[in-house]
Amino acid sequence: MQATNWQPTAEVALLRKRAEMMAKIREFFAERGVLEVETPLLSHATVPDPYILSIAATVHDPRSSTEKICYLQTSPEYAMKRLLAAGSGCIYQICKAFRQDELGRIHNPEFTMLEWYRLGFDHHALMDEVDEFLQAVAGTAAAERCSYQELFEKWLNINPHEADLSTLENCARQQSGIDLVGELDRDGWLNILMSHCIEPKIGQDRPIFVYDFPASQAALSRVRQENPPVASRVEVYFKGIELANGFHELQSEKEQRSRFLDDLAMREKNNIPPVPIDERLLGALSHGLPECSGIALGIDRLIMLATDSPKLEKVMSFDFSRA
Repeated sequence: MQATNWQPTAEVALLRKRAEMMAKIREFFAERGVLEVETPLLSHATVPDPYILSIAATVHDPRSSTEKICYLQTSPEYAMKRLLAAGSGCIYQICKAFRQDELGRIHNPEFTMLEWYRLGFDHHALMDEVDEFLQAVAGTAAAERCSYQELFEKWLNINPHEADLSTLENCARQQSGIDLVGELDRDGWLNILMSHCIEPKIGQDRPIFVYDFPASQAALSRVRQENPPVASRVEVYFKGIELANGFHELQSEKEQRSRFLDDLAMREKNNIPPVPIDERLLGALSHGLPECSGIALGIDRLIMLATDSPKLEKVMSFDFSRA
């Protein structure tokens, strides 16, 4: 039977606005001498983070009549770091990324990501540039900045670095609209409190940068041994929605491997299938990643917010339901 829902989910006027913003993005980086690159969408390994689930694809090798399980990238980070280690200099990429179990008003399994890396930047210098970027591309007001600790103290009156498990759990149970299922560790409760109680309230009039996360949430960022230790990580929120996630990048192959193994252990504990560790990334780190900071930004969300669109599908030619 002939399909009737062949039309795009975005109006043509919004697609034109999207094209204008994409041109501004490229102009922004061209003015700064940042090189545009492309890396594979399909890879032999993927991110082991238990909170980021990859989409697998079976690739047939006609030379050996074998099939190989590969993965659509969740972000271009690993491949871009290999380019950095090879001497590329400052780089950026606009590409498709793919993630399982992400479908809704502000999620789509396939989405457009902007990722860039700046040599010699720490996460504070990165925030300066992201602020300039948002003003130039999306016309936002100058951003606010707040540490992760300041944010929790302001909105929930708790210190996220010092509060014990029971304090975090009790705080979450006192909030309305939170569906609590199963047992969580400290980071689980912190994530619940952040996503349900803080995120919807912040960055309403202008973007906000949240920085210096707990060391346990470092992901691929370096950890500063302060009291308490903090991760040199930054997230950007606008109108209550997470827009970007960035790091003062970890350079240690040994530490990154240890974190990957911890991620795999967490996957096993939560009955999430294991994935292969990206040994090519670790090889690049062993060779030497230059001092740098990088950030990944959701372009669809940025355009949605900049155009006051109600949901992601309104700024995409075809969302998942019409793909």
